[in-house]
Amino acid sequence: MTAEEVKSEEAQQKISMEGEDLTLKKDGGVLKVIKKEGTGNETPMTGDKVSVHYVGTLLDGTKFDSSRDRDEHFTFDLGKGQVIKAWDLGVATMKIGEVCRLICKPEYAYGVAGNPPKIPPNSTLVFEVELFQFKGEDLSDKEDGGIIRRILTKGEGYTKPNEGATVEVSLEGEWQGKVFDRRELTFEVGDGVDLGIPKGIEKALQSMEKGEESIIKLSPSYGFGSEGSSQFNIPPGAELSYKVKLITFEKAKESWEMNTEEKLEQGPIVKEKGTQYFKEGKYRQAAQQYTKIISWLDHESGLSEQDEQKARALQLAAHLNLAACFIKIQDHVQALENCNKALELDDSNEKALFRRSEALFALKEFKDARDGFQKVVQLYPDNKAARVQVTACQRLLREQHEKDKRLYANMFSKFAEHDAKKEATEKGKEEKKPENGQPEEGSMELEQNP
Repeated sequence: MTAEEVKSEEAQQKISMEGEDLTLKKDGGVLKVIKKEGTGNETPMTGDKVSVHYVGTLLDGTKFDSSRDRDEHFTFDLGKGQVIKAWDLGVATMKIGEVCRLICKPEYAYGVAGNPPKIPPNSTLVFEVELFQFKGEDLSDKEDGGIIRRILTKGEGYTKPNEGATVEVSLEGEWQGKVFDRRELTFEVGDGVDLGIPKGIEKALQSMEKGEESIIKLSPSYGFGSEGSSQFNIPPGAELSYKVKLITFEKAKESWEMNTEEKLEQGPIVKEKGTQYFKEGKYRQAAQQYTKIISWLDHESGLSEQDEQKARALQLAAHLNLAACFIKIQDHVQALENCNKALELDDSNEKALFRRSEALFALKEFKDARDGFQKVVQLYPDNKAARVQVTACQRLLREQHEKDKRLYANMFSKFAEHDAKKEATEKGKEEKKPENGQPEEGSMELEQNP
């Protein structure tokens, strides 16, 4: 037996190599002993963000790391490979406030290589860990806590559904502890709204793996919003909880996976789908379809003359229809941007000029809006709506002019009044000054020295 092996054996005798075996193989690779019981019944789930304090030592008691010495909690995402295997296994069994000891064999720690210089090769490590907090993973784009996922069963593989993917799911929706929706269905991501599936669930699905089962909690803005759902008798502003399992899925082709022929073939189909959404008043869903066309064709180059014409026609229609969607949802800055893009493709397009002026009008840029509507009338004399809008802009400009006149008149009046008061004050001071060094009547001379 080598000197190192003797030293290791002596150290193991000092530290009792006993505890609950947390490994799936039951190979003794991670042993846990609870030193202080935690509270409650909940333990962290895969993907949860956990906060802990820890002290790490070698078997001989040599301390190699400590969050307590830094006086700073250590935070990581559980089950995502951000820490050693032993931690992902051990912390997943802990409750809030619990303190435990984890004895971690090399294959569940830093392996044969170790982590020099502090952790020698092939080291068994001992950690004392205290769990302070855990919370679900925030899947919302703004990280506003609107979509919280807690993974019950981890999925397989690394690929995830994308926009337009065909997904097969089972779901169970709860509100205030009562199940209001339980079903298994297949649909395309992006079309869930037609089936009474909140946008937050569709967003969450794009982060899930095949076979994964998760609890998804939704704030109202990612659920049924301020309108609620008559289909499920859910009131406005309701917070929802769903249990969702992604049974299987087939990804939609990404732009880079499609050739030009496929893009030009799918473009009109997607455009028609968007138009149908628009007619149904589903403007955000319509916008998603038109955006897809633009993402497909925006960077296409080297096209034949015929394909170039088709691509430009699809891009123009997509930008025009996007502008219409944004006007409907009152995002006038985005509407203006898409009108400008459309005018780059066709600088005298009637719809682009008109909708651009509509957006400017809504943004209270009445002069530019009037000029735009006048250009529409000039190029398209039969456009009666543009004529009406020119008159409306001129009326508002006159009102704005009169308002400005009153504002400035009032402002100048106040300035004049201020100046008059100042002048009167100055004049009064002058009148009180003694002439030729003589005191004013009624005033007293300074006493002279005796």
